[in-house]
Amino acid sequence: MNAGPLSGLKVIELAGLAPAPFACTILADLGADVIRVDRATPGEDVLGMPYDPLLRSRRTIGVNTKTAEGVELVLKLAERADVLVEGFRPGVAERMGLGPQQVHARNPRLVYGRITGWGQDGPLAPRAGHDINYLGLSGALHAIGRAGQRPLPPVNFLADFGGGGLFLAMGVLAALYERTSSGQGQVVDASMVDGAALLTAQLHGLRASGLWDGQRGENMLDTGAPFYDTYETADGKYVAVGALEMRFWAALVRVLGLEGEELPNHLDKREWPRLREKLTETIGKYTRDELVAMAEGTDACLTPVLSPWEAASHPHNEARGTFVEVDGVVQPAPGPKFDRTPAAAPGAPHQKGADTAAVLSEELGLADGEIERLRDAGAVN
Repeated sequence: MNAGPLSGLKVIELAGLAPAPFACTILADLGADVIRVDRATPGEDVLGMPYDPLLRSRRTIGVNTKTAEGVELVLKLAERADVLVEGFRPGVAERMGLGPQQVHARNPRLVYGRITGWGQDGPLAPRAGHDINYLGLSGALHAIGRAGQRPLPPVNFLADFGGGGLFLAMGVLAALYERTSSGQGQVVDASMVDGAALLTAQLHGLRASGLWDGQRGENMLDTGAPFYDTYETADGKYVAVGALEMRFWAALVRVLGLEGEELPNHLDKREWPRLREKLTETIGKYTRDELVAMAEGTDACLTPVLSPWEAASHPHNEARGTFVEVDGVVQPAPGPKFDRTPAAAPGAPHQKGADTAAVLSEELGLADGEIERLRDAGAVN
């Protein structure tokens, strides 16, 4: 902990779900000192997964923000911090006494990062939703799935994490960079709809260029093209084929032993059904590992479809250190990689509130007796 390019940065995280913790995990992985403010009142655990990688590499304090003393403790921590992150619905942080105006009154240099599904304003801002809803409104979900079938939600990767937590972390870092010249903090309003929409930028260009007709599953990158799709193998597993360019397609043809066949032009959409049938038949004759071995050392763009649990033991991922083991739990490693200021190995998640006394003592200078009084008063746990 606290090694990496963000070493020295102090972040206060108000406990929440998925996107906000992911943003703070990115910051913590890269060296920031993240203090997670968990709820101190009984029965209010946010998720309750003791080995959740989204809680790694930070300290945790239990604070009852429904008490004036609890709110004051968070404000005092914010006075000494660079960043505060929250993921509540619009207006909730303000009602807690921890909104941007209240925090900036104590620390005008603080970057206040907030992540919501719909954004801080707009007609849908106060409404509930989840990844699938935000993805649907952004236009991204419409493009995912096979021809003639329903849109297929990609777990909750795109809105919660790609268009949410990662989007927020980028915004926080941009605001920190701007602060170096202005000396002022600001509010970062990250919306999962906005972030997911940004991920679709290329599709808008493809459509304007006539390369995307708007029908799901009939285009080059959405399983419409037979040379950009997944195929079942003889052992019931799958391989991914991404032989877009001519030279890569030629390499795939060689790997599959189809050089002597009279194959149609792979870019001719009229021939895609016939070409798909041929690839399905040929690939289905081999097991996944046989195909991977056949493609090894080539540019055929044929790779195995691995489960998240298999991915950790793939030789390339092992060589890169793409996954690490933390307290017996295999999980993705911090990234990206830095040559001068590498990130430290992640620390295991701490039990909720485990660092309350230490943080109040080290960060705020409170004596043991005062901490005990706050605990007795129900302000901390």
